[in-house]
Amino acid sequence: MENRYNALRLNHYDNIAVALKNISIGEKIIIQGLKEEVITIKDIPYGHKVALNTIQEGEKITKYGECMGISTEEILEGDHVHVRNVRGLNENERLNIINQPLK
Repeated sequence: MENRYNALRLNHYDNIAVALKNISIGEKIIIQGLKEEVITIKDIPYGHKVALNTIQEGEKITKYGECMGISTEEILEGDHVHVRNVRGLNENERLNIINQPLK
């Protein structure tokens, strides 16, 4: 049986996945190698990010195994991760992340 993945987690450290198609509210996120069941709580447009677990306010958004931003509010599992709930890194945050040892 062929699996039909609808999202992609780019690195095993990521707390988000990228939608490979428009994903409707209430749809299960299907990712290769992901054992947990994640159900969307909002529509996720193609190419947009979805939270794979609850992300607390002020927590790092991790994509490609790297911090891509900081959550500005609690983001629930299955929620759309976008500019309304994520901010970019400031210069000090970028420098701190660059200077951290590799995982």
